[in-house]
Amino acid sequence: MHREYNGKLEISAKVDLKTKEDLSLIYTPGVAEPCKEIYKDKNNAYLYTIKGTTVAIITNGTAVLGLGNISPIAGLPVLEGKALLLKEFGDVNAFPICLDSNDPDEIVKTIQMISPGFGGIHLEDIKAPECFYIENQLKEKLDIPVYYDDQHGTGVPPTKRAKHTLSKIRHE
Repeated sequence: MHREYNGKLEISAKVDLKTKEDLSLIYTPGVAEPCKEIYKDKNNAYLYTIKGTTVAIITNGTAVLGLGNISPIAGLPVLEGKALLLKEFGDVNAFPICLDSNDPDEIVKTIQMISPGFGGIHLEDIKAPECFYIENQLKEKLDIPVYYDDQHGTGVPPTKRAKHTLSKIRHE
């Protein structure tokens, strides 16, 4: 199945792009209005973009499903599967992101730099003790929910995890 479909995810549009008018609303010049609203108040991103329903699922592949340190790219199928679970059971959009680094500070900095586009950060399959350091640093630095699945999500069914994450994102 993984090979047949080249993975499990794709990006699809919520709106139609069929006419010149559609294009002018979706992109330019129509996109300027939500940009200005977000510039006035960054929290408006939750109203005008996918930020409020989207998390980044991030791994460096150092502790993948009992397989150990198999590399970030080898962990990508796990992230795709988790993204699909979050979408199906919690209506949460999730983007898999594989970071090719074992340096916890570099990982923290990278996640911090990409965080404006996400409503939450879901850490996955990062080995201990680095996972704890990364999570704690991100919780201090970011104004969005951050959790490490192997620590916080293992005992909670996926449906409840996804709904909890989405609820947290929507209310913060």
